[in-house]
Amino acid sequence: MADPLDFSGKVAVVTGGCRGIGAGITRRFLEAGAEVVICCRHAPEEIPSADGRAAAFVEADVRDPDQVDNVISFAMGQFGRLDVLINNAGGAPPADSASASPRFTTSIITLNLIAPLVFAQRANAVMQSQPEGGCIVNIASVSGMRPSPDSAAYGAAKAGLINATTTLAVEWAPKVRVNCVTAGLIRTEQAHLFYGDEEGIAAVGKTVPLGRMGEPDDIANACLFLASPLAAYVSGENLVVHGGGERPAYLDASTSERLNP
Repeated sequence: MADPLDFSGKVAVVTGGCRGIGAGITRRFLEAGAEVVICCRHAPEEIPSADGRAAAFVEADVRDPDQVDNVISFAMGQFGRLDVLINNAGGAPPADSASASPRFTTSIITLNLIAPLVFAQRANAVMQSQPEGGCIVNIASVSGMRPSPDSAAYGAAKAGLINATTTLAVEWAPKVRVNCVTAGLIRTEQAHLFYGDEEGIAAVGKTVPLGRMGEPDDIANACLFLASPLAAYVSGENLVVHGGGERPAYLDASTSERLNP
């Protein structure tokens, strides 16, 4: 039986694949044998690589549909096919919901919801024309599933992306599978913006049932599974990768010896 995690001959596009979670996803698909095209607004100091192969880089702002088309055209011109799209580009700085400007809110929703919808649309047009179809994986966040102070627009956009995943999976079947990976608390180079110094990051990790914050590889492995034949009958699904979630606040408030031995 062929290795279901062997992506040799396959082509993947990873948006925001230059750093953080995106770089981890890029390296994982390279390790699996895929050709990987990444896009970011600015060229990184170092292109993600693995096993002696580097990703192909296209400078692009995913908020611009014309630049999205350029990425798709590059992948097709370079490799002649598109098997996997990982909609990873996104994010938002902390912002006070009471004073965030309409311009700021619009920019966050454009990056985290509208851009991946447009990219998915363009990728689907190619995948529908291929005999093997294709697979799209949207990267969401637990911010879209629970209250997210200082990230209202971001959380709302990610909630929309989770919902859109289920709709696109129905509309684009059976040729194209569409799934979502919802990331929990992941340690990246920007973790300090939300969790503070190393002591703060370690303390936050201890609140997760599995005892640590996630790493980019944890998300990358979930993406590889969803894009593989192992998930051939999985579509419209939201795979939550959060280490067991967050400890309910009432457990720490309770004086029960059973709950807090």
